[in-house]
Amino acid sequence: MAITIYDQLVPGFCAMLSNLDKIFTKAQSDAEARKIDPQVFVNARLAPDMLPLVRQVQIMTDQAKGGASRLAGVEPPKWTDEEKNFADLHARVAKTIAHLKTFSAAQFEGAETRTVELKFPNRTFTFSGKDYFLGFLIPNFYFHYTTAYAILRHNGVPIGKNDFLGG
Repeated sequence: MAITIYDQLVPGFCAMLSNLDKIFTKAQSDAEARKIDPQVFVNARLAPDMLPLVRQVQIMTDQAKGGASRLAGVEPPKWTDEEKNFADLHARVAKTIAHLKTFSAAQFEGAETRTVELKFPNRTFTFSGKDYFLGFLIPNFYFHYTTAYAILRHNGVPIGKNDFLGG
């Protein structure tokens, strides 16, 4: 049996989002233990010209919910980006997982050939579902996931590869 886009996207992204949620809990505990305002972590960046943790999570969750929706042939939900703290980030991750779990494998049948169009203010990208999934969605999701992890690790949160991968 072939591995489908559904098999790779829904369970895989849910697992990584769950891992990130656990990482947030560790970051909160670490902030408390070291008497650091948790907002330091939420607003931290790897470099001055990079987006802070909160924005990395917003983009990553947008990739997950938007990518799954587009590949299933449905309109992605629109969410406001108003998260300000770890409680908000936990809620955003939970909402994303809940959205992903609304999809069935049947909705992704033919996803690899479905046309996906992304419209930005200055440009429109058109992909086959396969090219969108492999060349845009996966790299973007993992870029922002990895960056969120790296921001917390860079700030001394005691997390490692097992936290990143889960297990």
